[in-house]
Amino acid sequence: MQYRRAKTPGGTYFFTVVTFRRRKCLSEPDNVELLRTAFRTVKSAHPFTIDAFVLLPEHLHCIWTLPPDDHDYPMRWNAIKNYFTRRCPDALKSPPSPAQRRKRAQTIWQPRYWEHQIRDDRDFEKHCDYIHWNPVKHGLASDPGAWPHSSFHRFLRLGFYPPNWEALPGVEEGDTYGE
Repeated sequence: MQYRRAKTPGGTYFFTVVTFRRRKCLSEPDNVELLRTAFRTVKSAHPFTIDAFVLLPEHLHCIWTLPPDDHDYPMRWNAIKNYFTRRCPDALKSPPSPAQRRKRAQTIWQPRYWEHQIRDDRDFEKHCDYIHWNPVKHGLASDPGAWPHSSFHRFLRLGFYPPNWEALPGVEEGDTYGE
């Protein structure tokens, strides 16, 4: 069975991407910088906007908006994962065969990811709130502002959230959004 994904040119999408076997390696300082570089490199060749983002030890959530004439986020995710995997010291070292290359990628990333096309402004707000609350939900921070790997700080600076924002309006206890 072929897995179907939403493919709307110029669409806005929420993603959850998880490490293989939930290995807690993403928030290590060298890997944070490597992932930033992977995103920058792919964005320079295949533009998109990162509207919201959070990086946790074993997964990340983000919202992207693609250019008006483009719907190919799978290619972007493949490029980001491949860039990161090829340069990550936690991955196996340069195996020669395609089967071994697939195995190396699987030591870092789960092969699939969760995607949801954002439907409207309320859906966008709800997913941004979920993204920014995620470090608190997982016990990694006492409040969203205490977690360094998040677009929450940009949202505060731009006035999208009040300085004392700490609630999840509209997100029900138990919502998982692809985790």
